[in-house]
Amino acid sequence: MDAKEISLNEKEVKPVVDLLNDYLANYHIHYQKLRGCHWNIKGQNFFTLHVKFEELYTNAQLTIDEIAERVLTLGKAPHSRFADYIKESKIKEIDTIGLKDLDMVDAVLDDMAALIELERELLEATDAAGDDGSNDMVNRFMQFKEKNTWMLRSFAGKK
Repeated sequence: MDAKEISLNEKEVKPVVDLLNDYLANYHIHYQKLRGCHWNIKGQNFFTLHVKFEELYTNAQLTIDEIAERVLTLGKAPHSRFADYIKESKIKEIDTIGLKDLDMVDAVLDDMAALIELERELLEATDAAGDDGSNDMVNRFMQFKEKNTWMLRSFAGKK
């Protein structure tokens, strides 16, 4: 398929596809970090955070699939190797074994901030390309993270 099949200009959509693949890489690292937090959470906040991390990684898994499918919709191949994800991601892996509960929350908040920054960049690119489909998708993902950022910051007693 080609972007022109959905009334988009191939040249104008290329920056969007490149950013979506970067976004996909960052989301994969974020997803694995959420899984690690879910598996390795201990302490007083276990029951609350174990459930929250599962909610977040389940959402991230669905988001990853939607991002990859959008890249395909735009006529390109999504990245699919962990080597590429690790190389391209601004978000870095961490070892969650033995990490304190609120440090896990901080790590997730840092990831969400990085993802929101990427989403704002994507929104500008999708707007410039006239790609309303990608714009709507990314905006929906950003709203989810904005709300969860507020919730996690409240949980951790942050302003």
